[in-house]
Amino acid sequence: MLKVGLTGGLASGKTFVGEVLASSGCPLIQADELGHEALAPGGEAYDAVVREFGREILTDEGLIDRQQLGTLVFGSPGRLARLNALVHPGVVRREEELIAEFAAREPRGIVVVEAAILIETGSYKRFDRIILVWCAEEQQVERAMRRDGAEEGDVRARISRQMPLEEKRKFADFVIDTSGQKEDTLRQARAVYEALRRIET
Repeated sequence: MLKVGLTGGLASGKTFVGEVLASSGCPLIQADELGHEALAPGGEAYDAVVREFGREILTDEGLIDRQQLGTLVFGSPGRLARLNALVHPGVVRREEELIAEFAAREPRGIVVVEAAILIETGSYKRFDRIILVWCAEEQQVERAMRRDGAEEGDVRARISRQMPLEEKRKFADFVIDTSGQKEDTLRQARAVYEALRRIET
């Protein structure tokens, strides 16, 4: 089983590239979804996060308001690191369980884990290859504003707190430039898939 990490900055096109690889036959694990599961009531991180950040992050239904939680942590590197420390271990454990399940079914397959902070957390070391999805910062801002309905200042602040994409390039085995048309991104993603198949076989 070839383990591939897929990463990139905010609104850089990770999800689209992940979908292309999934449609090519790669099992796709999305760390963000596993994080949502960990923060759901009964999830592995739910109680610890509520204890750490207070009941004011809860909705009337007892769900963690992720937008409220984000407001609390994204302006504070220390609190963000604390949140990651509470959520990340459970997410990694679940990733490894899923990878093991896929490997048992298809030992010579390719599994892809999509995660925004793969490099920042050091998780990239767990993978055989790293794919970085890249576009210009102005495109990240435009896409995030359109997708999330966010204010430009908030988007730029979030980007400024992420590792610069140019820095992430040093860790990447493949770089997919999503700044052009979707057809171009599709072509690049398929080319990367073919390259990964050659590694595995």
